[in-house]
Amino acid sequence: MTAPSPSRRTVLTRSAAVLGAASTGILLPALVRAQTGSTRVGFMLPYTGTFAQLGVAIENGFRLAINEQGGKLGGREIEYFKVDDESDPSKGIENANKLVQRDRVDVLVGTVHSGVQLGIQRVARSTGVLNLIPNAGVHAATRNLCAPNVFRASFSNAQSALALGPAMVERGHKRVVWITWKYAGGDEIFEGFKEGLAKAGGTIVKELGLPFPQVEFQALLTEIAAIKPDAVACFFAGGGAAKFIRDYAAAGLKDKIPLYGAGFLTEGVLDAAGPAADGIITTMHYSDVLPTQRNKQFRLAYAQAFKMQPDVYAMQGYDTGLLLIRGANAVKGDLGNKQALYKALETAEIDSPRGKWTMSRSHNPVQDIYLRRVENKENKVIGIAAKALADSGAGCTM
Repeated sequence: MTAPSPSRRTVLTRSAAVLGAASTGILLPALVRAQTGSTRVGFMLPYTGTFAQLGVAIENGFRLAINEQGGKLGGREIEYFKVDDESDPSKGIENANKLVQRDRVDVLVGTVHSGVQLGIQRVARSTGVLNLIPNAGVHAATRNLCAPNVFRASFSNAQSALALGPAMVERGHKRVVWITWKYAGGDEIFEGFKEGLAKAGGTIVKELGLPFPQVEFQALLTEIAAIKPDAVACFFAGGGAAKFIRDYAAAGLKDKIPLYGAGFLTEGVLDAAGPAADGIITTMHYSDVLPTQRNKQFRLAYAQAFKMQPDVYAMQGYDTGLLLIRGANAVKGDLGNKQALYKALETAEIDSPRGKWTMSRSHNPVQDIYLRRVENKENKVIGIAAKALADSGAGCTM
């Protein structure tokens, strides 16, 4: 059974009590460490499996943001610690505790997989460690399990898909098949897509799914061909997304039934997907080719640092770093000053490569959602699908 979410007062009181205990010589590494010397940052990200490239991109982006500030947080040196979460929800609590209990990190940066984030969430809520989420869009993190010490720098799952249905209906595609992996992230992205499509007057004629991270799509593609919908909408990411795109084209569907993607279908996989991806339309809070000076600066700096082009995951890692920098600077590196730290994070306006965004009451970004089409291995922006879109934050009682 999940423990109830602590109030802001509870977390602050707990932190103050622990600081007092530390001053008497009692060591409580799970909750706090003396705010002298270096700041300890823990990465809990996937470094193996289908999401491995996502984890690497997030860490790269985060480190770039920090390095642009001289490699320090609020004037303090940084120590980094890493745990491979393996995209395995069953190990979520155990792996988060390695960073909090064993490595005594001041801030835990993680993760990608929504199921794994639920484990991190429990540890963050029970220990008071600052958790910055660079990707996982699981609703509970900023809804019913929200916490004063948990902030997301990416999106909520529904938020990433709400605008896709209306875009499809606007193009005359009302009878839609939905296909995704069946896990927390896929289910919640479907929730947003279903809501947006229904409001626009569209209908889901069939919902298809397979367990994460399986990539044997052929039987489902055969079913899609038999149904003959106006279009297909889907959610896949990483290596699985590249394979789905290629398999969709190989099945002869690419030129017959338009393919749309909610969220991350075409992120970081366009080289692997090749020409099969051309013409796919997606909704996303970022595009590689946003024509802003801020985005151009970020992309140049990332390419110079890592000898590769950044994607949305790298951008989210970068913004997670920017968010932490804002908080650390406000408290001059003393992350134990919880009240001032949280206020700085809550009121931050992040000048991001995606465009400026702010933090919602439940600690989720309020941001523009772009409409994009793949052309020659680029996600070209063809419009804004939604302006300053916020997640509902339903159930958050901070």
